[in-house]
Amino acid sequence: MSPAVVAQRRPWLQGRSCIMGIVNLTPDSFSDGGSHLGVAAALAHARRLWEEGADILDLGAESTRPGARELPVQEELDRLLPALAAIRAEIPLPISVDTRKAAVMRAAHAHGVTLINDVSALTFDPEALDTVAELGLDVCLMHMRGTPQTMQSLTEYDDLLEEVSSHLAQRRDACLQKGIAREGILLDPGIGFAKDDAGNLALLRRLDVVARLGQPILLGLSRKGFLGRLAGIENPAERDGVSIAALLWTRRHPGAVVYRVHNVGATRQALRIWDALESEG
Repeated sequence: MSPAVVAQRRPWLQGRSCIMGIVNLTPDSFSDGGSHLGVAAALAHARRLWEEGADILDLGAESTRPGARELPVQEELDRLLPALAAIRAEIPLPISVDTRKAAVMRAAHAHGVTLINDVSALTFDPEALDTVAELGLDVCLMHMRGTPQTMQSLTEYDDLLEEVSSHLAQRRDACLQKGIAREGILLDPGIGFAKDDAGNLALLRRLDVVARLGQPILLGLSRKGFLGRLAGIENPAERDGVSIAALLWTRRHPGAVVYRVHNVGATRQALRIWDALESEG
């Protein structure tokens, strides 16, 4: 694979922060569920994210919000594939698919997807790890306890930072042992997944613990409930400002490379100002 192709496929290797734009193909996601149902709506949203400066698009057809039910494979495919095909045909960005299921990973790969974003770190489906390795896919491994239905009852830890770091290290090593390329492995500490508000803040303050594992970090802060509770903002759609504030705070600390966000335009603008102020002219 040529350097140019690798850079296009893995923009996190280009030495700058990347923005992953969220395309939820679900009726029940916590922030914008139902907003992008149907091929036309999904394509229009993806086009807007591209125009606003997204580096990657993340398509998800199964909600993983707290309490969300597991979706049958065929229902997930029926939501995902028509929109994925339309977006791939028009938009020249690398695409990630947010799924826990090997069958969906295979179908996504057949449509040109190069990155799998699995909230279970390839543990939910016993065939997922082998599937990612066999197909040569990149993967984002996230820390989570339980499932979306149970995770918010599993927020007590003896040592949160140690557990998150150890779990991600174990899942990374499992991927490496299967031959998955090290440069294609992203780690996500799982903000909002089986963590209470104090745990989310502790992870953000100590991203260096995850950064020590030597992999790029994907961070999903956008419109999360704990930010709304801290700021007193109930409506998720009104949390872009506080999401960007938290994102920019992490720029002073090592590790975060890919930011998964709903509002790409505002995030890109904020990062441009940050970079201008940080530069020495």
